[in-house]
Amino acid sequence: MAALAAAAQFAQPALAQAPTFAAIKQIDAGVLNVGYVDEGPANGPVVILLHGWPYDIHSYIDVVPLLTQAGYRVIVPHLRGYGSTRFLDANAVRNGEPAALAADVVALMDALKIDKAVLAGYDWGARTADIVAALWPQRVKGLVSVSGYLIGSQQAGKQPLPPAAELQWWYQFYFATERGQAGYEKNRHDFAKLIWQTASPQWRFDNATFDRSAASLENPDHVAITVHNYRWRLGLAAGEAKYADLEARLAQFPSITVPTITMEGDANGAPHPEPAAYAKRFTGKYKHQQLPGAIGHNLPQEAPAAFAHAVIEVGHL
Repeated sequence: MAALAAAAQFAQPALAQAPTFAAIKQIDAGVLNVGYVDEGPANGPVVILLHGWPYDIHSYIDVVPLLTQAGYRVIVPHLRGYGSTRFLDANAVRNGEPAALAADVVALMDALKIDKAVLAGYDWGARTADIVAALWPQRVKGLVSVSGYLIGSQQAGKQPLPPAAELQWWYQFYFATERGQAGYEKNRHDFAKLIWQTASPQWRFDNATFDRSAASLENPDHVAITVHNYRWRLGLAAGEAKYADLEARLAQFPSITVPTITMEGDANGAPHPEPAAYAKRFTGKYKHQQLPGAIGHNLPQEAPAAFAHAVIEVGHL
């Protein structure tokens, strides 16, 4: 009995660990050395899955096998400021503006010699995918975007919202202060868990699931990029000149012409637009899917089968 108890005691830590991806590859792409998952047949149609804040590539841990089993090559990169992705230049601006993240995706496609792919994402990942589809439509076979059209501008970000909507953006105002930046640096683990809980109020994730993704937030550039992103949105931080033309185009709210499926869960506790407000922005083949079942903000991780099905379906619209 004592031997069995000892064996069980040693087994417990392994049981507490959430499954992870078998291998993370690295490649120089643009201004970054990008950490990414690359699974499925090398000659299969390519899908690029983009995660949000403050999550990571494990939002797709259950989506990837569904897509590889269907014959897709699936790429899941750590965005700048997450996981093993690093800047090639130690002195590079830790820039979180939307155009920079979109340019990262195009640079990654170039580095991997991927001409065209289906792009899919939520939160920052959906915004990034939207931007690539709007500015580089020739590189996008189809788009799956949780919460739809998320392209914005600094000018739009300066416009006040109704009080209830402003309350949802509390962390944006927190990040506008030096205290907020210091607080996020000090408490990023608990801060991220609070965001997970409020953004998906009915998702009962366990500590192992959260800790698996929270490890990616220990990236040395994470806080700087997060804070810059939200300050940029409010016009409190400048972007880089090399992205100015792209941001000017995005400020015109360009239509997205590629085949698109937008998705929304019925329990998304994060700020998000209503589907009717953005449907007209998608001028190509388009459909919207509203998911029941207490699905929150991190839709791919909460409803992986529905998300994977949308990725497959959009290629046939």
